[in-house]
Amino acid sequence: MGSTKVTKMRTGAEILVDQLLAHQVERVFTVPGESFLDVLNALHDHTDSVRVTTCRVETGASNMAEAYGKATGKPGICMVTRGPGATHASIGVHTAAHDGTPMLLFIGQVARRMRGRGAFQEVDYNQMFGGMAKWTVELDDPSRIPEQIARAFSVATSGTPGPVIISMPEDVLSGKADVPDAVRYSHVQPSAGREEVLRFGELLTYAKRPLMVVGCGSWAADDCMALAQFARTFKVPVAAAFRSQDAFDNDDDLYVGDLGLGQNPKLSQRLRESDLVIALGTQLEENVTKGYTLIGIPTAEMKLVHIHPNIVELGRVYQPDLAINSSPRAFLRLAVETLDEITGDWKDWANHARIEYEAFQSTPKSIGQVNMATVMKTMRDMLPDNAVIANGAGNYTVWLHRFFRYRQPKTQIAPTSGAMGYSVPAAIGAKLAHPGRHVVSLNGDGCFMMCSQELATAVHVGANVVFIVVNNGMLGTIRMHQERHFPGRVIATDLVNPDFVTFAKSFGVAGERIDKTELFEAAFRRALDAEAPYLLEIAIDPEALTPLQSLTEIRDAGFAAARN
Repeated sequence: MGSTKVTKMRTGAEILVDQLLAHQVERVFTVPGESFLDVLNALHDHTDSVRVTTCRVETGASNMAEAYGKATGKPGICMVTRGPGATHASIGVHTAAHDGTPMLLFIGQVARRMRGRGAFQEVDYNQMFGGMAKWTVELDDPSRIPEQIARAFSVATSGTPGPVIISMPEDVLSGKADVPDAVRYSHVQPSAGREEVLRFGELLTYAKRPLMVVGCGSWAADDCMALAQFARTFKVPVAAAFRSQDAFDNDDDLYVGDLGLGQNPKLSQRLRESDLVIALGTQLEENVTKGYTLIGIPTAEMKLVHIHPNIVELGRVYQPDLAINSSPRAFLRLAVETLDEITGDWKDWANHARIEYEAFQSTPKSIGQVNMATVMKTMRDMLPDNAVIANGAGNYTVWLHRFFRYRQPKTQIAPTSGAMGYSVPAAIGAKLAHPGRHVVSLNGDGCFMMCSQELATAVHVGANVVFIVVNNGMLGTIRMHQERHFPGRVIATDLVNPDFVTFAKSFGVAGERIDKTELFEAAFRRALDAEAPYLLEIAIDPEALTPLQSLTEIRDAGFAAARN
């Protein structure tokens, strides 16, 4: 490996764009700003190599870039202007940090001579993003740009991937230097050692009730293939961490459900009763452990093996019996290669866990004219295995997580950060990453309206996404918590919505409204067959707040709790 000597002076902006080419960037998501006009000008010479996607708000741009990074495993690239542009984009950075998504956010900055004076839209990005990003850097010299950008790519992709912030002062972009380009970054991951794997084998040999909890985050397809081989070799039941259901085929008999919001109470109990928890790539965070109540802190009641690519996560909350700093793929492959066949006495344990998962998927009684469980099952029956589903945050997602089945890696695009407004731009980013796949964007009415203007982007770039809006006229999650904790005292959760079909048509997006379960299948087929973006509004009864309880039942329980 070696660098390519540059024989002519280039502006900092030209050097920066040449580094994007060197690191094989194919797409940039942006809302253009005057603070990085030089970069936009440099990109103009490379539109055949780097496609520039113009979004309607920086929140949408950062979410598209984050989802693109999730879908491809390569850093999603976002460029925004300083000040307000950066603050809008911070939501996508937060999601990338929580989800372990490789991402580079380039932000315009005032000239160096103006720094610290409170210049127009000036922000100290190290302070702003210091606790959120893996690294923040301000370009300080055109001649150092290749070095700093190369480091940014390495930091964003190595260990647990995440976001890197790159501030671009205007005078650095317009300044000139003669400097060689960097070569493409290397993707570095830690690997388990043989002794650690042998110790793991000992713990597994003596287990009676093992349970593997997997958090896929930025896993590649190869990681998921290694997981499938491991699980089938040792017959260990697999539960998915929050929004990591696509790490393992949900149709496999060893898949036993997800430990996320609305998790199966019987699976929660199995986590408590397990004598060996194998936490692979997950932090065992709040949603997985039901507020850190299912596993003792700092010492678990059961044996705990924690495998994670970020050494900081090992021992941060839980003190495991065995901590292994490794990428999932490296650990899983070495375990299969190294360990002899382990015939543990947990066949019935695994079988019963699967039976409980199947039972939890039974369709509940419909409340109102639309049964969302049936809608989700119809979607899973009609979509090919490689279809991508994007969702944001809200009670509507519980129906998806419980009743949809993910069969292939990189098919669940969802924010563990719980960011609303994510699904519309994320689905567009995923479609641009995988134009040959079906992509569905699932939204609540509140969630949809937060980034609905990106329908214009979908039309502009030809992202043929099926947008679904589940409309109950309220912010359902907050309403649910209100009724549980302050029953009957409803405030700030009722919504006044547009006619979503007419709204979509104003962007040039065809759509239709569904108010009965039996209308969904044909409408969804029309949406899938359309060679353009398509919107389906599903009008549901406000009483259908969760699969387990109606709004009235939640309120009545809240009153009963208050009386006691």
